[in-house]
Amino acid sequence: MRTAYGGGSVTREEIIESYRAYIACLNRQDWQDLHHYVADQVEYNGATIGLDGYRDMLVADFRAIPDLSFNIAVLVCDPPMIASRLAFDCTPVGQLFGLPVNGTQVRFDENVFYEFGEGKIRRVWSVIDKSSIAAQI
Repeated sequence: MRTAYGGGSVTREEIIESYRAYIACLNRQDWQDLHHYVADQVEYNGATIGLDGYRDMLVADFRAIPDLSFNIAVLVCDPPMIASRLAFDCTPVGQLFGLPVNGTQVRFDENVFYEFGEGKIRRVWSVIDKSSIAAQI
């Protein structure tokens, strides 16, 4: 079934395939290819940060968490939206989300919703389970 949105038509399977390729791009830290998946004027939690701001945020995440890996635990798609629960098991250095993790291995989840338009992520709403990190340090 094809669903029209953002001036185009796409299937549920195409959105899922694009999202999985986006996650693989993040895990490779392939910042040169990020524009294939993320819109130039992407919004994050209600603020337009643009592709450069989004890339900068991700680069900072990998700097703070050298062993960062995005792992899809749950994935639900209803075009043009896709929702994912991402699971993390990592060892941040220094501060993470204002918490003094300082090299402690932590596990936490992120619940994130994405809205696709014209084949790219154009809006992101993210909630990270910071309380589970605090409980582990």
